[in-house]
Amino acid sequence: MAHSDVLHPCGLPAVALFAAGVLSVASCASTRLDAQWSDPQFQGRSLRGAKVLVVCDSSEPVITRICRDKLVAQVAAAGASPVTAREDLPAGPSDRTVAAARSAGATAVFGSSIAHGSGAVGAGPTFGFGVGGGSGGSGGGVGISLPIGGGGMQLDAGYAADMLVTDVATGRLMWTSRVTTGSWQSLDAQIGELVQTGFEGARKAGLF
Repeated sequence: MAHSDVLHPCGLPAVALFAAGVLSVASCASTRLDAQWSDPQFQGRSLRGAKVLVVCDSSEPVITRICRDKLVAQVAAAGASPVTAREDLPAGPSDRTVAAARSAGATAVFGSSIAHGSGAVGAGPTFGFGVGGGSGGSGGGVGISLPIGGGGMQLDAGYAADMLVTDVATGRLMWTSRVTTGSWQSLDAQIGELVQTGFEGARKAGLF
């Protein structure tokens, strides 16, 4: 058997498996916190032990529900007491959301607004290799060229989330961030990574 014909147990040629592995490594790094901002007035203020209203905002009901469940779990695991509203509310510091938080006795609102988006990843230097073989006038070969960085290649960026923490007493935004993820994962996994990455940003900012 020629080297190019070596098969993975799933039936994939070894070179195809290698390419899939390279793409998988790139995909695993696709969820990222692009930017965040904190109000210096609330520096050093932790919400551990406090009641926090959890709000998820999306045009797709299934995303709203998945996001809320995952964000409630993150808030509870961080030592705060999550509560939810009976109605769907804006994730940001709107009058309706702040009023609902006050009615629930919450100190802060942790909101997430999720929507589908797209982005560009460049195609600078590439990594390539080829495998060939054969005799008697016949032969075969495999060539693969994968982008490693730079600019130019358009990729679907999956979903993006704006994460926001609002102080209920003043109605002011305490912290916010923007998180994006790639579309290679299932929808449930994408929402989970957005919430986890965004919440980790809030934790590192000292809110939990």
